[in-house]
Amino acid sequence: MKYTVTWTPSAQDELTTIWLQPYEDRQAVTRASHEIDQQLRIDPETKGQDFYGDRVLEVWPLMVVFAIYPDDRLVEVIQVFRM
Repeated sequence: MKYTVTWTPSAQDELTTIWLQPYEDRQAVTRASHEIDQQLRIDPETKGQDFYGDRVLEVWPLMVVFAIYPDDRLVEVIQVFRM
């Protein structure tokens, strides 16, 4: 089943901060964020691992924490880290 994927403003800010780092491979960050969106659109409950009630997914060079709202068919990325 398809879900809508959104990123909280704070997750967007974290992604921007990572992307702007001078040593960062910006193409890799862009590809990873796109891949995360694609993976979480379909059956997000099967992606990543349980993380204190939410889920965590790694797509190099990023790791995201996301919440799933099945009744709304919504996935929300709530935190982003550089691996």
